[in-house]
Amino acid sequence: MDPERPYRTLLMRDARDRVRTLGSVDAILVGGDIAFKGHREEYEAAYAWLMELAQATGCPPERIFVVPGNHDVDRNVITSTPAVRNAQKAIFLAQPEKRERELRTQFTDTQTSSSLLAPLAAYNDFAKLFNCQVYSPDRLFWKQDMDLNGGVVLRLYGLTSTLLSGMDGENDKRGELYLSPLQVLHPLEDIINLVMIHHPPDWLMDEQDVNDMVNNRAAIHLFGHKHLQRVVKDDGYMRFSAGAVNPDRQEQGWEPGYNLISLQVVGSGRERALEIEAHLMVLQSNPERFNPRRTRGGEEVFRHRISIPGYVSEIAATTPRPAVAVEVPTATVSAARDDVEASMSEEHTRNLIFRFWKLTGSQRREIALGLGLIEEKDLAIPEPERYGRALLVARERGLLDLLTNEIVKRETK
Repeated sequence: MDPERPYRTLLMRDARDRVRTLGSVDAILVGGDIAFKGHREEYEAAYAWLMELAQATGCPPERIFVVPGNHDVDRNVITSTPAVRNAQKAIFLAQPEKRERELRTQFTDTQTSSSLLAPLAAYNDFAKLFNCQVYSPDRLFWKQDMDLNGGVVLRLYGLTSTLLSGMDGENDKRGELYLSPLQVLHPLEDIINLVMIHHPPDWLMDEQDVNDMVNNRAAIHLFGHKHLQRVVKDDGYMRFSAGAVNPDRQEQGWEPGYNLISLQVVGSGRERALEIEAHLMVLQSNPERFNPRRTRGGEEVFRHRISIPGYVSEIAATTPRPAVAVEVPTATVSAARDDVEASMSEEHTRNLIFRFWKLTGSQRREIALGLGLIEEKDLAIPEPERYGRALLVARERGLLDLLTNEIVKRETK
């Protein structure tokens, strides 16, 4: 009942073989449309495959990052819930200069706030494992850090373009979705921003604002949805249109693909730059195998070099193994650590979050109440938000070691 499974298997094998040369994968980036109808059983299948991919490529499972696509929206929830339709319509019909205020108004009310995110409930249950769930209004997007060399941090931003997806149970139309200024990239010294959004800007009502923000503040752009695997290079950024792992076999130009992206900081001081090498892999049909898409010059690797904002005097850029990320279709360092959410990116902490979510619901509740991370009244909040906030509280209060001990006690029972 899963005719696309072979294509995912071929991708996994190809990625496994290629990382033998490139080195193990540091992160798996999933650009949305993880499910087809936003149903829980679809995420169970996706999770199983992503765990296989992580094992095959040497990527820690807690280093998987996801954003929602339009197929991660459960349209049945929209068509059967007037509150969802009303909230989406109120934002959609607002005058451009009043749309942000209307979005804030909808999220200020507890009932309508929950309604806007209800179609993403199954997605959030899946994404919470990777600390990538979205909830209102201060967590419509996520950000996580990965250390590069030369005192530089790669900050991943996962933005949500699906708040108005599936309106009235219909297919999305170009120019009718909304990102909003509530989802913002912060340009900081010694931080390289990478942004993941499922929908390209031309699908958004605030297209120009989003384009300006992303182009000016992010060095690497990952977009999905169009199923056209492309790359665009500019002085300040490199933009990838992701393609898809297993696009609809009936669509024109059917072409499964994925990207392998390698990042490395070179130079020092004012001469620092980010070197990008990207392998755009595409499936050929006979014989079935993934081959690299070639540049206009016939090369198998797309290369780009971008100057790094900020300056740290005489920081020598060491050259360890480049950071490698699999992008699956479908500041200063000290300042970054002051951001609680970004500081949750540390390897130990992300592993801790992953293990926390693998406990039973009753075990999570027992730990959170016992450490004072939540109160009884918080039990009415959906789990992805309830414990997402609780984990942030644990970090703020310096309780991660105690949290670790409580998790270990229950894992060994």
